Amino acid sequence: MDLIVNSYLLVAAGLAALFVGGELLVRGAVAAALRLGISAFVVGVVVVGFGTSMPELLVSVRAALAGTPAIALGNVIGSNIANILLIAGIGIAIAPVAALDRANRTDVIVMLVAGLAATGLLFFDTIGRAIGLGLLVLLAVYLGNAVRSDSDAGAATEQPVAGSGAAAVPVIALLLVGGLALLFAGAEMLINGATAIARGLGISEAVIGLTIVAVGTSLPELATTLVAAIRRQGDVAIGNVIGSNIFNIFGILGATALVVPIPAAGVLAPGDALMLGLATAVFAALLLSGRTIGRVWGIALLATYAGYTAWLFWT
Repeated sequence: MDLIVNSYLLVAAGLAALFVGGELLVRGAVAAALRLGISAFVVGVVVVGFGTSMPELLVSVRAALAGTPAIALGNVIGSNIANILLIAGIGIAIAPVAALDRANRTDVIVMLVAGLAATGLLFFDTIGRAIGLGLLVLLAVYLGNAVRSDSDAGAATEQPVAGSGAAAVPVIALLLVGGLALLFAGAEMLINGATAIARGLGISEAVIGLTIVAVGTSLPELATTLVAAIRRQGDVAIGNVIGSNIFNIFGILGATALVVPIPAAGVLAPGDALMLGLATAVFAALLLSGRTIGRVWGIALLATYAGYTAWLFWT
């Protein structure tokens, strides 16, 4: 019993370290970008996007290296499912989302392709380095196209002046180093604690990865969506989910597979792959419908996530 209690404390400490570390890293990265005179769009998409995905990246890589592919895969797949059903569900339930414009529809289609690709990859024997490299190339193409489209549209015409309003270099260095240190420590504590809980309670590592680890590493996205929804900025809340899901598949899964090939077939249940595919397809259909997504859809998404989580622990 003491071992289980200590494991829960380890998980809690790991989640706290990941949350604080991610926050420090994002603040430091944004400050560094501003000092270097990088555009606001690039800061938002690349710096903040990668920054909030660092917990998922470090946890998945650490889990794969530790020989726990179920947690590595469960973290990525579970994060995407939670992003759609839980985080987007909360955001929509608080603030209905207006119809997206044509420019944002491209991002939705990329998210759909990424989600369906990940669904198919779960039935591969191994997600190898070649696939990982391919996913990273797709991410680079997506980001390059996003930056080019933004420049063509004139949305990034205002460039911050290098060094203007930016934090001092020692402060930036402290934020970056401190953030990374907390992320590495948090990932280590979370993996060790989650693995111990799974073994102690007889719960599969896949379920732990799909639930506790996945939701824990998605805390930055959850916080961002909650703030945006409360401010009635539904497009920001949904944009955060879309971007995170694209990064998770192309970036996190790609980088993890590039570092160490991930056994896939049979690691997660077919129902988990089906849930990822269906959730992504339904969410994309809602966003591409050209209609406002009302609160009833947010409640439906949350109810689906509650049912899916219950199914995970009961089967």
